[in-house]
Amino acid sequence: MAKINVLDKHVAELIAAGEVVERPSSVIKELVENAVDAGASAVTVEIKNGGVTFMRVTDNGCGIAREDVSNAFLRHATSKVFSQNDLEHIGTLGFRGEALASICAVSHVELLTRTKEELAGTRYVISGGEKEVCEDAGCASGTTILVRDLFYNTPARMKFLKKDVTEGNAVASIIDHEALSRPDISFRFLRDGKETLQTPGDGKLKNSIYAVYGREFTSGLIPVEYTLDRVRVWGFIGKPTASRPNRSMQNFFLNGRYVRSKTAMVSLEQAFKGSIMVGKFPTCVLHIEMDCSAVDVNVHPSKMEVRFYQEKPVFDAVYHAVKSALNVGDKPNVLKFSPVQSAASQIIPPYQQTRTVEQLQIAQKAAPTILQDSKQNFYSQAFLDGNRAPLQKDAQESALQSSLPENEPKPISFGNPQEEKIKETDSQNLVEESPAPLVQKEKEQPQSPQQTLKLVGEAFGTYIILERGGDELLLIDKHAAHERMIYEKLRREAGDIPQQMLLQPIPVVLEKNEYAAVLDHLDMFEKAGFGLEDFGTGTILIRSAPILLIEDAASAVMEMAGYLAQNKTDISTEKQDWLYHNVACRAAVKAGDESSPMELADLALRLERNPDIRYCPHGRPISIVLKRKDLERQFGRIQ
Repeated sequence: MAKINVLDKHVAELIAAGEVVERPSSVIKELVENAVDAGASAVTVEIKNGGVTFMRVTDNGCGIAREDVSNAFLRHATSKVFSQNDLEHIGTLGFRGEALASICAVSHVELLTRTKEELAGTRYVISGGEKEVCEDAGCASGTTILVRDLFYNTPARMKFLKKDVTEGNAVASIIDHEALSRPDISFRFLRDGKETLQTPGDGKLKNSIYAVYGREFTSGLIPVEYTLDRVRVWGFIGKPTASRPNRSMQNFFLNGRYVRSKTAMVSLEQAFKGSIMVGKFPTCVLHIEMDCSAVDVNVHPSKMEVRFYQEKPVFDAVYHAVKSALNVGDKPNVLKFSPVQSAASQIIPPYQQTRTVEQLQIAQKAAPTILQDSKQNFYSQAFLDGNRAPLQKDAQESALQSSLPENEPKPISFGNPQEEKIKETDSQNLVEESPAPLVQKEKEQPQSPQQTLKLVGEAFGTYIILERGGDELLLIDKHAAHERMIYEKLRREAGDIPQQMLLQPIPVVLEKNEYAAVLDHLDMFEKAGFGLEDFGTGTILIRSAPILLIEDAASAVMEMAGYLAQNKTDISTEKQDWLYHNVACRAAVKAGDESSPMELADLALRLERNPDIRYCPHGRPISIVLKRKDLERQFGRIQ
């Protein structure tokens, strides 16, 4: 066995620093929390190069007395805890006394501080845990800490840092949470010399939310104020219509500390249950205030996870607070009509301007019948091609379509063009009511696999039922089949997916880590058919979107951003493939959607012509086969 040695002070401090300081955002979090605990009413944070080379935090708090400056950088030195009993009701953000010691162990630190009682301030310089300078300095009351060259003496930690943009957005996310946690403090954030955030510090939470997330997010908020069993819940929740595809915009604060709480998260989503679609998540900025002795915040190095001694009071308080706010604030939209008719009303058909029931009935009988033709048009141009909106076809395909009867569905090329030359009678014959298998005359057309298919119907609005070859039933999941076809089409047309320019750009507010992930992968979004533009401060503008997803573009970008932010491995092919999965899933016909027999028939025929398509992009089977003999055995017809 190797001899046991006691590590020297410097090595021990480097190891301990790794538990507190992971990246520049960790440093900013600790310094800002110290400023808040010092009673500051204004905090300014400035970084350069993502915070790797330069960080400065300035506050107007109480400052540090000259005789306490050197002690502040010693490990386990703090002014917030004095005895064991104090750990049972921690009311400050910091309490361990490790932050400054850990920061100075891996960087060059300069401190300027002055209390209101002192005439001169103190300048203190420490690098790698070793004191260098302590002298008088002229400065305002409060504290300023400069941190330079983070991890300069630990290159092993340096190589794990991300790009400057990514690290800078992580810092921005910390500032956002701090600003939302204390609306009574004015936060100012400068990034490479440019101011990106300024909160008013007027004590109004909604104004801080507006400064952090902007007008679009703030306009859809409902106020919350509720107290139950000495647990107070206040803040804002988003309206059900503002739900998002992930939980990135759920912000919970416990006694002024930003936390991740499963208890609060589950109670929030339970309160919204029945008000939002499955797969969507509510947004919130909620503050929870309770007795400090009823919660343990000393369970995680970052202090972002907490443990409640009794979770039920917290769950009930959040649940009833959100439920009550929804009952009051979530009012149905009211459709209003202007009493003044515009000039445009002069061109409205007379049957749309009728007012009485009798007039309306007469007008409806006289109105042109265009429903059937419109449905067939949409079917031929959109559903068969794997698109949810009409696309312009090339000259050769247009010529092929023009040769078909006017009111018949037109086959659209999909996959290998050599396999797509089918006769228009295929899908027509497939939906005929004749019980006999569909077989062409040998002189006209040789028998092919799809000609042995007979459409039986559709089950549960999801599964296509077909009889094949007279001895088996084929069940097809129409969503899975359509999704896989669109996915294959997107892969073939990568970089050339038809886009639609939007008349008005769509702003999408993202959490800072998601925002950084989108900016890092703009080329991937472009290949997936999205034209995105950086609008700054966590907002992305959608300038163009795939024709498949015009109405669902914002939600798609949110979901993709969440995936990119959570995916730690930088495998470009995998990420691009996931984008195609997402677009295909959203654009495909959904389970429960109404489909005509002609649509079902053509989807089945195209699937039969592509036997290699057996699974959807998520790995679920597209079709299953039920043998006739197995069915007859169930009914006792055969043994």
